[in-house]
Amino acid sequence: MSVSLQKEDFDIAREIDQLTDGDTSIGAVVTFTGLVRDMVKDKRILDMTLEHYPAMAQAELERIEQSALKRWPLNASRIIHRFGTLTPGERIVLVITASSHRQAAFEAAEYMMDFLKTRAPFWKKEALESGDTGWVLAKDEDDEALERWKTD
Repeated sequence: MSVSLQKEDFDIAREIDQLTDGDTSIGAVVTFTGLVRDMVKDKRILDMTLEHYPAMAQAELERIEQSALKRWPLNASRIIHRFGTLTPGERIVLVITASSHRQAAFEAAEYMMDFLKTRAPFWKKEALESGDTGWVLAKDEDDEALERWKTD
């Protein structure tokens, strides 16, 4: 289980290979890769800058991963979140879950992404072709996605 905050890109295949190396009890690997889009509504995005407080972001990503590990029987998991200025098409985030069975791997990956979208302390600023810049605001649908994970 591991979490990384990094400026540089990642190699998805290499990350999967490292995560599953030698563990023949793994029957399912699920990955999610988030990319920078080129449009927001009808405006073209030139780049997106992701800012964070390293210790706070690291601790929150680790907490999200540990929470998933308590809920599902995962053999392994990996979260990578990039920071800095990224352009459309570049990878932002990678979540990998590995389990003996696919349902646990799928659900844990969705859970981690829902919490990453709403709880990870990253601030995103978009630079638009029009010359405008602006902070990306939280979306109600992201908060609503968390409702399904409540255990009350």
